[in-house]
Amino acid sequence: MADSKFKVTIITPDGTVYNNDEATMIVMNTAGGQMGIMANHVPLLASLEISVVRIKHAEGEDEVAAVNGGIIQFDGHEALIAADSAELPERIDVERAQSAKERSEEAIKEAKARHDSDELARAEVHLKRAINRLNASKYSNKE
Repeated sequence: MADSKFKVTIITPDGTVYNNDEATMIVMNTAGGQMGIMANHVPLLASLEISVVRIKHAEGEDEVAAVNGGIIQFDGHEALIAADSAELPERIDVERAQSAKERSEEAIKEAKARHDSDELARAEVHLKRAINRLNASKYSNKE
């Protein structure tokens, strides 16, 4: 069964966020759409969207990480995700993410009122990141 497992590492400019060699599948959103890969998949290099990356295991619960863009490189035996930023659910400050979501929604309204396309684009990215963090936080086991 060793052939069906592979290593997944998620790194950011701040360091390693996730490292496990027991994954059986990972599911993520790439620039080309949602994709799932398993051990021995053909080599892959893809751009990642702001989304939750799901890491599946043969036993135990799936794990997730909120990934805010980046790339994935897979050689058939190891997946390396180099993300702009990434967080595991238990590390997400939900109140802060909710506040960021509300600020982004307000910034979008203001940018639309001023017809400021640059500010609108920035606010929309901030909103996607906040929503992504909130979605990932739902997987937290902390009570």
